Amino acid sequence: MCPVCEICGESRKVSDYLGLCAACIQKNPEEALKHCARVHSNLKREFSQPDTPPHAGIPCGCCVNDCSIAHGSQGYCGVRMNYEGKIMATTRSPTTAYVECYYDWLPTNCVAMEFCGEKSTTGKKNLAVFYGSCTFNCLFCQNWQYRLLEQTMTVKDVLDWVDERTACICNFGGDPTPQITHALEVARQSDVRICWETNGAFSQDIAHRVGKAALDSGGTVKIDVKAFSGPLNYALTGSSNTRTLSNCEYLWNTFQRSDPPILVVSTLLVPGYVEKEEVTAIAQFLAGIDADIPYCLLAFHPHFKMKDLPFTSRDQALSCCKAAESYLNRVRLGNTHLLT
Repeated sequence: MCPVCEICGESRKVSDYLGLCAACIQKNPEEALKHCARVHSNLKREFSQPDTPPHAGIPCGCCVNDCSIAHGSQGYCGVRMNYEGKIMATTRSPTTAYVECYYDWLPTNCVAMEFCGEKSTTGKKNLAVFYGSCTFNCLFCQNWQYRLLEQTMTVKDVLDWVDERTACICNFGGDPTPQITHALEVARQSDVRICWETNGAFSQDIAHRVGKAALDSGGTVKIDVKAFSGPLNYALTGSSNTRTLSNCEYLWNTFQRSDPPILVVSTLLVPGYVEKEEVTAIAQFLAGIDADIPYCLLAFHPHFKMKDLPFTSRDQALSCCKAAESYLNRVRLGNTHLLT
C-alpha cells in the first residue's frame, strides 16, 4: 500500500519515513515542523547522537544549529564536545579527526568537474578526504555511513597520502564542517588544489577560511542547497538553510573568481519534494547574486530513509533544467545515468 500524507491524507508523493507531502510542509508549517522534529529526533537517537541541538552550556559557534554545549556533552553533530570548558572534536585533538582517504583518477565524477581547474587533467589523482561528521540530518543522505566511521587520522596521516601524482584534495563526507580545524590545517600544509563539498551551513568566519583556502589554491567550494523553502529544508535535513543561502552570497561576492569558479551550487532532485518550484526559487535566488554562478542539478538515487521514493524521472529533470536556465547561464545536469 502506498503511503499517504499524515496531514492531508491525499498526496501519494510521500516518503513513508517522513510521512508528509511537500505541499503540507509548505502550507501547514507549524503542524508539519512539529511532526518533522519528532522524525529527526528519532533518527538521531538511532545513531546515539543528541536528538536536538543543545542550548545549555558553552556556545559552539560552528554552524547554523547554534549549539551551546554543557560540560562533557556533545553538540547536535555528535563530534563536537565541551571538554574542560573548551569546544573541540570528540577526538580531543584539533589535529585528529574521524576521516578516511582514497584516490579518484582525474577527471572524476565530481559535482563541479565541468567547471573545475582539473577538468582536462589526466594521469593524476584527486585525494578524496571523507569526514565522518555532518551538521545536517538528511533523510536521503547518499553517504549516511559517515555516521559509522570510527577510524581517526592525524593531519600528518592525511598529508602522507599527498604524493607526486596528487593534483587536488576534495574535503567532503558527511561534511567537513564539524572537524573544520583538521581540514583547514591539511589545506594550509598542502600545495595542491583544495576543494570543498558542503551543505554550507557553517559560520561566516568558517566560510571565509574555507573560501580563502579554495581561492589561494585554485579550488572551488561546492555548496549543496537542499531546498529554498525553510520548512522544506528542515523537513528534509533537520536544520535551517539560512546560513547555506547567506554563505552562497558571501563566498561569491567576497572571493570573486569565475574561472575556475569559487562557488558551484548543486541541488538533488528528490521526487515529490524538490521539483520545479524549488529549483526555480533557488535559481532566482542565485541569479539575484550573479547569473553566472554555476548550478548543477543532480538526479536522485533512492537511499537511506527515503529509499521508497522513485528515481528522478527524465521529464522532472528536464523541466527543472529548463526552469533554472530561465535565470542562470551555467546550468548542468548530473547523474544522468540514474534518470528514468
